[in-house]
Amino acid sequence: MNNVKKIGLGGGCHWCTEAVFQSLKGVLLVEQGFIASTHKSSTFSEAVIVTFNPEIINLQMLIEIHLRTHKSTKNESLRVKYRSAIYTFSEEQKTKVNSILSTQCGDGFVTLVLSFSAFKSSLEAFTDYYYSNPEKPFCQTFIDPKLKMLITDYSANVNQEKLNHLKIESSSQ
Repeated sequence: MNNVKKIGLGGGCHWCTEAVFQSLKGVLLVEQGFIASTHKSSTFSEAVIVTFNPEIINLQMLIEIHLRTHKSTKNESLRVKYRSAIYTFSEEQKTKVNSILSTQCGDGFVTLVLSFSAFKSSLEAFTDYYYSNPEKPFCQTFIDPKLKMLITDYSANVNQEKLNHLKIESSSQ
């Protein structure tokens, strides 16, 4: 498959970010760990590397989902450890990401567009965290609501088989 692409995404807890992107059609691999960029952002921050097929899910959709599934508009004291970022693997990709952000998002986002520099994997015990532990209180409290939002707002992009265990309550009036 020649058309496979990679993008790095930092959005708070990497357990949450990993689960969100593992649940999408067209995402082939999600590597959970810590990503560093350069200069002021050279410290490692929780993030994932998403390998995807752009013929099934495009970069714009991945970015939109990324921005909607973490606190991308709020600057917090823990932003060094939990950086809101998109890590690019080329100047061409960085230009495309900046273009998507400027046309799609407007102002108010604290999400940084950074060049990928280095990656450290999480310990194996923490990888595939959600799908290994969906019954854990952390997963039910913090990850399930994000996945339910995916089912509701991005149903065409969601791998429904992976999320059959979630019950979506319909709003009745």
